[in-house]
Amino acid sequence: MARMIRHERNAPYEVPEGTELPLYICACGLSKNKPFCDGSHKATRDENPSDVYVYDANGKDRVRVVNQY
Repeated sequence: MARMIRHERNAPYEVPEGTELPLYICACGLSKNKPFCDGSHKATRDENPSDVYVYDANGKDRVRVVNQY
């Protein structure tokens, strides 16, 4: 069964200590290098926080999901 997961954050989580270099974990769900951030969250900057969006496989094109409930 397919499921839609709502990622509510458009910035990565920083792992603060214990790493040699800064380490960021993807929180937007668009990274091609999960669980690590690859900067894909930049595409989400102009989203309305109260809306839900679906992105294509490339993470470039999106469609706003209309709530029908």
